[in-house]
Amino acid sequence: MSETSYKIIKILSGFFGLLLTGTVGFMYLENISFIDAFYMTIITVSTVGYGDMVPVHTSGKIFTIAMVLSGVGYVMYMFTKIVETVVEGGLRELMGKRHMAKELARLNDHYIVCGYGRIGKVICATLDENDVKFAVIESEPGEYQDIAEAGYNVIKGDASEDEVLKKGGIGQAKGLIAVVSTDADNVFITLTARGLNPDINIMARSSGAVGSKRKLQRAGADCVISPYTIGGMRMAHSVIRPNVIDFLEASMAVDEYNLQIDEVPVSKTADLQGKTLMKSNIRKNFDIIVVGIKRGDDNMLFNPKPDTVILGNDILIVLGKKNQIADLKTSICG
Repeated sequence: MSETSYKIIKILSGFFGLLLTGTVGFMYLENISFIDAFYMTIITVSTVGYGDMVPVHTSGKIFTIAMVLSGVGYVMYMFTKIVETVVEGGLRELMGKRHMAKELARLNDHYIVCGYGRIGKVICATLDENDVKFAVIESEPGEYQDIAEAGYNVIKGDASEDEVLKKGGIGQAKGLIAVVSTDADNVFITLTARGLNPDINIMARSSGAVGSKRKLQRAGADCVISPYTIGGMRMAHSVIRPNVIDFLEASMAVDEYNLQIDEVPVSKTADLQGKTLMKSNIRKNFDIIVVGIKRGDDNMLFNPKPDTVILGNDILIVLGKKNQIADLKTSICG
């Protein structure tokens, strides 16, 4: 429930409480039926006062005076607050949309997440925790407000449409992640994104159905992942080799006190360029283990030897604590 709706319901609840108080009071003090008491309450609060029904007892007259003073004041307050809340909510929404439009216009080298379902929520939270720039495209109106309240840049619409992807900055985006609910929708999104930006990196979700991965790859997806396949393998490996899985889970955690596997790019101007792993003193200075080196598009060096030379444009796959890895990146990047 939005803040505007909550305020309006709260104000109306007070009004109905006033009507209930007046009805019960007139029934008790004037000894009249529920309908007559409710009628008297309405004409008293609204100050219409037709004169066909008037209090005859002193206590009823005093109660009527109290109802007029409190009821008229509350009715005026109620209408003022409702108008104020609606206008304020509309202005807030308009300003929010303008602010978000400016934020989206400034995005560059970011990711576009298509779909904010169960998988999309996890992806967005992880990207946000790692300070990765991204925007979310979601077609479900009910999810739009949740995305905005989470502080994410959001575009409302169908991600398979050109104009919607353009609003998300498809031309300047680094990558796109298609995780909507069906394979067909992910295929359409992939085709559209590839047509608008031939160089963008596209990752797509697959249901695991026969042929779905091949269709997504033909549509232009660089990487196709089936959460169901990964989940099933994860559960099976937890039975077969539980300690290995525990270690990998610890290394993928984002808590600064846990181990983490991360990648550290090495530029051609970095001090590490041209040094061996031993002479780089990465282990000595940062207490970090280099478990692999990605060299080029396909070449991956696993468990590199101490005399392996670090080259410019290498990507070091390292294992260590989050703060230690951050120190290494700062040291390399300056």
